[in-house]
Amino acid sequence: MVVILGTWWPLALSWLLMGVELPVISAVVARLPDQEVQLAAFGGVVFPISLMVEAPVIMLLAASTALSTNTTAFTVLKRFMMKLAFIMTMFHIIIAFTPLYDLAVVPLLDIPEAVREPARRGLMIMTPWTWAIADRRTNQGMLIRFGYRSAVAIGTGVRLVTTVSVLLVGWLLFEAEGVVVASSSLTIGTISEAVYARHRARPVISGVLKDGPFDEKVVRGVDLLKFYIPLAMTPLLVLTMQPIGTAGIDRMPNAVISLAVWAPVGGMVFLCRSAGVAYNEVVIGHCGNREEIPALRLFAWVVGSIFTIILAVVALTPLSGFWFSRVMGLDPELVELGMASLWIAIPIPLLTFLQSLYQGVLVDSHRTRFITESVALFLVVTSLVIWAGVLIGPENGVIAVLLAYTIGNLIQTGWLWHRCRTAIFRVMG
Repeated sequence: MVVILGTWWPLALSWLLMGVELPVISAVVARLPDQEVQLAAFGGVVFPISLMVEAPVIMLLAASTALSTNTTAFTVLKRFMMKLAFIMTMFHIIIAFTPLYDLAVVPLLDIPEAVREPARRGLMIMTPWTWAIADRRTNQGMLIRFGYRSAVAIGTGVRLVTTVSVLLVGWLLFEAEGVVVASSSLTIGTISEAVYARHRARPVISGVLKDGPFDEKVVRGVDLLKFYIPLAMTPLLVLTMQPIGTAGIDRMPNAVISLAVWAPVGGMVFLCRSAGVAYNEVVIGHCGNREEIPALRLFAWVVGSIFTIILAVVALTPLSGFWFSRVMGLDPELVELGMASLWIAIPIPLLTFLQSLYQGVLVDSHRTRFITESVALFLVVTSLVIWAGVLIGPENGVIAVLLAYTIGNLIQTGWLWHRCRTAIFRVMG
C-alpha cells in the first residue's frame, strides 16, 4: 500500500491541479458581464466540443506509459501521435472556422441563439489545444514509465499558474468577454504544460530511454492500431456524452440556466474524481506483479470512498451553497440549481477509482477491447436516460443529465469488473 501511495500521489496531485482549473475558470467567467450566456457558451458548448475532439489523444498517456520501453518504441509512438494530433486538429478547424458550425453543430446541439457566436469564438481560440495535449501526454507517459512522476505534477503546476495568470489579465485588465478569457487561459495554460513536459523529457530520451534494452516486440503498424484504437474509443465515447448532454439540456426547459450551471457542477465533480483518473497509470505500472492486485484493489476502494465522502459532505451540507455562491460567484437562481443537482453525482469518485483499477489491468493484459465494450454500454445507457429526460421534460435538464451520467458510470464499472473477473484472473472477484 505504501509503495502504491508513493506512485499515486504525484499523479493524483497533477490531476487535482487540473481539477482546480475548471472551477477557477468558471469562477472568473461568472464575475464578468453576461454571466449566464458566457458560462453557457464555454461550459455548454466550447468545452464539451473541445473535449470530444481531443478525446482520441487522451489515452496517449496510458499508451506511452505501457509502450515506451526504449528509443525505438518511443519514436514509433511519437510519430503516431503527430499523425493523430494533426487529424484531430484539422477536424477542430473544420468545426470552428467553416460553415459546418452553423449547418451541423448548431442544429445538432440546438444551441440557443444568444450562445452561438460567443461559443464559435471560443472554439476558434481552442484550436491548438488538442495538439498540445497529445504532445505533452506522450512525453508524460514516458516520464512516468521511468519514474519521473513528480515532473508530471510540476508540469501541471506550471499549467495552472499560466492559466490563472491569463484569467487575471483578461478579468482585471481588459474585462474581456468571458468565453474569450476562458478559452484563452485554457489553451495557453495547456501549451505551457506541453512545453515543460517536452523540456523535462529531453534528458530522459537521451539517457535512460536510449540505454533501455531493445525489445523485438516493439508495437508498431497494425499492431499499434489494434492496441490503441480500443483505448482511443474509450475517452471518445465517454466525452461524446458532453455534447450529447448539452443537446439534451437544450431540448429541456430552462436550457440557458442549466447550461450555465453545467460547468460549475461538473467542475466540482471532476475535482473529486480527478485523483481516481490518475490511478489508471498506477495500476498499469504495478499489476504486472499479480501479487500486488489485492493491494491495488484495497487502495481503490479505500481512497475512492474517501473522495466520495468528500463530495457527499459538500453536496449535502451548506458547503454546497458556499461553493456555488461565494467561490463560483453564481447568481442566486444558479446557486439553487447547483445545490439541487450536485448530490446526484456522489458515487462518481469511487466509481472512477474502480474503473481505473479494472482498466489498468485490462491495458496491462492488452485486452483493451473490453474497455471499449464498457464505454459503449455507458454511452447507450446514458443516452437512453437523457432521451427519457427529453420526453418527460423536467424543470431543469442538468438534473436529468447528471442522473444519466451517474447511472452510466455504475453500469460501466460493473461491466469492467465482470470482464476482469471472468477474462483475466479470478483474484479480481
